[in-house]
Amino acid sequence: MSECLFCKIINDSVPAMFIYEDDDIVAFNDINPQAPVHILIVPKKHIPTVMDIEKNSVDLIGKIYLVAQRLSLEHGISEQGFRLVVNCNHDAGQEIFHIHFHLLGGRKMLWPPG
Repeated sequence: MSECLFCKIINDSVPAMFIYEDDDIVAFNDINPQAPVHILIVPKKHIPTVMDIEKNSVDLIGKIYLVAQRLSLEHGISEQGFRLVVNCNHDAGQEIFHIHFHLLGGRKMLWPPG
């Protein structure tokens, strides 16, 4: 496994308070929230970017969407709406090269996003 920040969080070398964890995925609040609810959903498997997803990870990526659904219900944003964002590479704003999904909600989202 890589030594990226998210791998260190997953391996408990860097502390984080998980709001969700199973065998494949963790979720925790973003340290720089862009909405009242801003949760990062991160697979435990190190996949650097969307471009690195392989066929054997399709079930894992699908499971992330089910976790997002569950967390949106638990945090009261499923009815009003939420945004699920994945940034890929530098120009899109990806800062940590371990694929992760931003679950954002609790306020009206604007379009285009920026």
